[in-house]
Amino acid sequence: MFDVPTLQTVSIVIASGSVVLAAIYYVLQIRHQTKLRQTDLVMRLYSAFTSEEFVKAGMIVGYLEYKDYNNFLEKYGSPSADKPVWVAINMIGNFFNEVGILLHRKVIHIEFVDELIGYRVAFFWEKLKPLMEGWRKQLNPQVARWFEYLYKEMKKREQKGVKNG
Repeated sequence: MFDVPTLQTVSIVIASGSVVLAAIYYVLQIRHQTKLRQTDLVMRLYSAFTSEEFVKAGMIVGYLEYKDYNNFLEKYGSPSADKPVWVAINMIGNFFNEVGILLHRKVIHIEFVDELIGYRVAFFWEKLKPLMEGWRKQLNPQVARWFEYLYKEMKKREQKGVKNG
């Protein structure tokens, strides 16, 4: 029937094939899990972005009127945790800063960001830019660093002709 060398060869081929198939399956599972995690992260971000609290904060920030950093301080006072305007600014700024760092670290793709929240990045950055620049001079040069990064990446994408969702 089969001699011993042939049987050994067949068993080695079967064992090797099994290892290769297991490795392929593992790689496919890892890729699938990565996509699931990214999707979950994006949906959590979007859920925060569309929450009632965030929407109210966005309205407060959206209706702010000021000429520059000093004018802002005259109208709204210095930072205070108990003033709704400061809570709103911090909420908006921190959210977009977090998205920016996730984008920078390639945890999320710019396409996801663009399709879900891209239309608001420029609006909020341009609205808050004078404040962020004032805080950079007064407090810390790193204030809103990742928010600005996100804004610039979205602008690059727009200049390439990619339309946001």
